[in-house]
Amino acid sequence: MPAKSSINDRVLDHVQALHAYVPGKQPQGADWIKLNTNENPYPPSPAVVQALANLSGDQFRKYPSPVSGELRKAFAASVGLPNEEWAFVGNGSDEILNLLMRLFCDSERCGGYMVPSYSLYPVLLSIQNAKQIAVRYDGSFELPIDDVVDCEANIFFLTSPNAPTGVGIPTDTIRNLAAAFEGVLVVDEAYGAFARENALSLVEEFPNLCVTRTLSKSHSLAGMRIGVLLGNPKIVQLLDKVRDSYNVNVVSQAAGLAALSDPEYYNGLVEKIVTTRDKYLTQWQTAGWKAYTSESNFLFVQPANFTGTTGSKVALSLFDFLREHKILVRYFGNDPLTDSYLRISVGSDLEMLTLSETIDQWLKSV
Repeated sequence: MPAKSSINDRVLDHVQALHAYVPGKQPQGADWIKLNTNENPYPPSPAVVQALANLSGDQFRKYPSPVSGELRKAFAASVGLPNEEWAFVGNGSDEILNLLMRLFCDSERCGGYMVPSYSLYPVLLSIQNAKQIAVRYDGSFELPIDDVVDCEANIFFLTSPNAPTGVGIPTDTIRNLAAAFEGVLVVDEAYGAFARENALSLVEEFPNLCVTRTLSKSHSLAGMRIGVLLGNPKIVQLLDKVRDSYNVNVVSQAAGLAALSDPEYYNGLVEKIVTTRDKYLTQWQTAGWKAYTSESNFLFVQPANFTGTTGSKVALSLFDFLREHKILVRYFGNDPLTDSYLRISVGSDLEMLTLSETIDQWLKSV
């Protein structure tokens, strides 16, 4: 009998060549200070905890609402959209990004994105075996509208505030782009709750524009995987064609509803994180470190050693020193615009104080 072919021989060629997305390190043990994945350092609203405690065994036995109907209504109402037809709920905003690429991208129809930005975009496009184009920022991180319009993408993914820099895009800039761009424009506002401006007011104005958001960052629910797209009902209807039948489980739906019912609590969390963020931005800038003005829940900082030297070796030196002291931050060494910087999530006051003291130790050691 002829030898059977290996599993790898049967895998699609484009999947064989795929480089998977690498998330931030998830350490084992409780003694780490985790400032590498932009999680909220504070617990979710007590309303969420109570809602989960109130779930019955009978609710686990049955399938959840296929469309997350009540959660769609709550999301739409929370941003002043007419009704639930303007909202689509997903298993995190990452699922929604994936579904959008399934709808609008293939080997002929191009998906576009900015570089540097969220590194999941090219991975999802590669899984789809889709044609893709990257439009580059320069060091100012001002959006090059003409370059985006001219790229002729069928759908374009725009992160605002940008990751990993935290730089926000003014609403008027997004309005001008949406007016000029012929394809579908997705504004990925994972960090929108921490920004001065957002694109939500443009959703009804431009049928080709949609906004994605998540409850992972501002609402302390990263473990629940709850994302939303807010956009024209035609896009929502298309997403319903390609989603999994029950894409958001009953626990996540309950948690999301409870979180959205307590805006006062979360507004307080956002205010606290922004205050801490701006405090350390000022501290590091005063020390002579370059740091982009952030509208997110993290800071993008170019560390300098005691001689004032910067660069990739200096950034890696601090990254390794912090890790040795059980503090995790994020390093993006694959791009010349990012390889001398560290991205640091805004932690609790105690975590940030410990980080600052550890940086002082590093400065004395190098």
